[in-house]
Amino acid sequence: MSTAGPEPLCLFLSVEPGDIVIVGQNCSPIELDGGGWWIGCVLYVVGGAKKPCANSLFQVACIDTGTIKIVNADLVQRILQKRNV
Repeated sequence: MSTAGPEPLCLFLSVEPGDIVIVGQNCSPIELDGGGWWIGCVLYVVGGAKKPCANSLFQVACIDTGTIKIVNADLVQRILQKRNV
């Protein structure tokens, strides 16, 4: 039994710089064991043009390779760890 609460529908809206996230490419959160995903640290958050407070792009550093990528916000499947305040 999981003790974690339900994840919000638009998980990417709660992502902040410093969060460790799972980025999935062409997979749903249920299918994360099938590959096509990677873990990264969010470096920078870009707001939308109409709503600057709504996340639209993330600059994410892959923890395996160190590669920095710009990804669409909706590709974030899970937040593994929130940043330490």
